[in-house]
Amino acid sequence: MTTTDRAPAPPSTPPAGPDSGRHRPGRHRPGRARVAGVDAARGLAVLGMIVAHVAVAAGSSWLVQAVNGRAAVLFAVLGGVSLALMAAPVLAAPSARNRVWLRRRIAVRGLLLVVLGLLLAEISSGPMVILVVYGVLFWLLLPVLFAPARALAVAAAVWAVAGPLLSWVLRARFGSTPDADGRTVLGATVQLSDLTSPAGLVHALDTVLLSGAYPVLTWMPFLLLGMAVGRLDLRTAGTRLVAGGAAGAVLGYCGSWLALDVLGGRDALLASVAPVADRLGVPAELALQLLGGSALGTVATTTPAWLLAATPHSGSPFDVVGAAGVAVAVLGLCLLAARYGGRLLDPLTATGALALTLYAGHIALLAALGGWPQTAPWAATALVAVLAVASAWAWRGLVGRGPLEALVHGVPLRVAGSPPTVGDPGSDRAPMPRRAAPGEAGDMEGTTAGRAADTIGYRESSEPHTGEAR
Repeated sequence: MTTTDRAPAPPSTPPAGPDSGRHRPGRHRPGRARVAGVDAARGLAVLGMIVAHVAVAAGSSWLVQAVNGRAAVLFAVLGGVSLALMAAPVLAAPSARNRVWLRRRIAVRGLLLVVLGLLLAEISSGPMVILVVYGVLFWLLLPVLFAPARALAVAAAVWAVAGPLLSWVLRARFGSTPDADGRTVLGATVQLSDLTSPAGLVHALDTVLLSGAYPVLTWMPFLLLGMAVGRLDLRTAGTRLVAGGAAGAVLGYCGSWLALDVLGGRDALLASVAPVADRLGVPAELALQLLGGSALGTVATTTPAWLLAATPHSGSPFDVVGAAGVAVAVLGLCLLAARYGGRLLDPLTATGALALTLYAGHIALLAALGGWPQTAPWAATALVAVLAVASAWAWRGLVGRGPLEALVHGVPLRVAGSPPTVGDPGSDRAPMPRRAAPGEAGDMEGTTAGRAADTIGYRESSEPHTGEAR
């Protein structure tokens, strides 16, 4: 079976029960096939991540600059899309038991991501591992898992502005919390050593929520936006997503240019870096370029004018809006390409379907390669990228779901138990989970693939579904 963004024809006899016929047109229904465009977008995010991590020595390259920060944002937006798709079957049968069951599954999945993120941080030779924050975001989003699309979109828009402003105020007032060794590290991620002392635990909390490489306070809007997008009919939303994403990118990046170069924000930045420029004996413009050319999760607190810059991975309002717009536009383009590209996208969709395994694998491979990527960044990048695509394509065709995807899919199912009963007491149980057959692949963090393994609301469904197309 191959991934497709086309929904199979509905059963000739609709499933009986109180769920029958509740879906409005354009809503995702249990029993639909995986969305190839979502997997293709995730595949692009995997390749962008590889470029950003492996070709770091070629940081001045336009390609590295293009993917820096934005690949991670694309992952985050797609994470929100996946949560929405996972919630779709429950929205079809919105009983309290169904909601509790799905929230339990997602909570366990978040815990597995946190544990995996801690382990990867121990072996990482440079990449800042996002999985701990990813898992925490899953937990924090549980209360709004079934919120309406409009409410999610409004929350994302408000948080995109309010989150960075609150982050700046808190960090300007209280500073960053040092780690267990008394050091203040920019772009920090949580380490296992942080969990061994009270001071380390405080640093871990600060890293996750406020001052780290992927602080919750500025990354939450990406998942909220993705959840709103995931409520759409992704089979037909490609053009709208491209247009909306492009508008967001223009608003973010052109808005930053307007604030800095037309309304005078750059003068405030130059004034803030003047003391550093004097100490280095360089022009203030060069000091600004050096200090503001890249970021590690947060903006400086020396002046509020830093919030006007759209520096990648800085978490300023303009960066959040611009990068989110790019992510949505990329998703829209992938959805359109999947509609017309057919099997040509199979290598890319396979890469996206094994994204968690490839994420962990490339971090381990980078540690094994040692210093070679520093001396030959593009050769190393090509090697890692080719290995990622080829191995994912082969594994998906021969085995199906990736090894880590199987882990974070199967363990939550075992902990949460079988899908609850559908509808009123006394109705039939939902189909039981089954192992994916060869050629049926899950995606990042263990999405369901193949036949309706745990679809709530459909009895004896024989069609694959998008309920977890992360």
